[in-house]
Amino acid sequence: MKKVTVLGGGTGTFVVLSGLKNYNVDLAAVVSMMDSGGSTGRLRDQLGVLPPGDLRQCLVALSDAPLLWRKLFLYRFESGDLAGHNFGNIFLSALEKVSSSYDEVIDSANNVLKTKGKVFPITYEKTNMCVRYESGALVKTEGNIDKNFSEKTKVIKAFLEPSVAANPKALKRILYSDYLIIGPGDLYTSIIPILLVEGVKDVVEKAKTKIIYIMNLMTKSGQTTHYKASDHLQDIERYLGRKPDFLILNTGNIPDSIVDWYKRANEEIVVNDINSQNFKGKTMKADLVDIREHQKPQTEKFVDPRVRSILRHDTSKLAKVIEKLIL
Repeated sequence: MKKVTVLGGGTGTFVVLSGLKNYNVDLAAVVSMMDSGGSTGRLRDQLGVLPPGDLRQCLVALSDAPLLWRKLFLYRFESGDLAGHNFGNIFLSALEKVSSSYDEVIDSANNVLKTKGKVFPITYEKTNMCVRYESGALVKTEGNIDKNFSEKTKVIKAFLEPSVAANPKALKRILYSDYLIIGPGDLYTSIIPILLVEGVKDVVEKAKTKIIYIMNLMTKSGQTTHYKASDHLQDIERYLGRKPDFLILNTGNIPDSIVDWYKRANEEIVVNDINSQNFKGKTMKADLVDIREHQKPQTEKFVDPRVRSILRHDTSKLAKVIEKLIL
């Protein structure tokens, strides 16, 4: 059975895991632990817990539990003292408070959600993502980077503060995986934070695992403004320490109404400028668009609607393309 590991966090990783859990693979996720926005950020600040948001998304994606449990872990309170909080985040934070280790937290959550795969936090230490731009601006914490819509220049340096060691189990999983899937997801708030953890880049460089990179559908204001596909690829290679073996690109049409929504946030479709000069690996192209709109309800006043995407890769379409590469 092929050992497949998905690296990232947030909606993109959720989409990939949700599709692949239906295939006969040894599936796992290595998850970012640097989130500091929304419900996760409030719990992190007020309770001193590790950020549960990305971990929760991965657990739910891999869940084979009754629908009620999955709905509970995705439920967000809209009023009262808990307004803006996600039930799953609160559940994981409470588990952390009563457990002897974070491994016990994950084991307990796995039992409740009956996950079909493993989830490895990239680190058990508390840290924050930081970026410096060409303009000279320095922005700290993932939450602030995620909302830095006014920045028009490129990120020239990304680092963690403080530097933290990787979870040995996560490193072992990466090292012995047959395939490592990266993306889709925001470069500087979902993917690159993982690659900055001590030991990760070294393991990726020496691992024999084949790397699949899934290109984002849209740019991200304040992170990848005006980026083309080659720009995304260049940044990934810089922090990954090697070039991906496979690249998955969308060829599907994105409705004008969705494009217009992104334009208002100074975001645009990622232009495919990949050729034999800037990528030597194998390219897979397909219609990968999920045309349903996923905009967050306006009642969620704790979440800036621009932070959440309304466009996603289609779970089934993406899984079928990945299947051609790994099986």
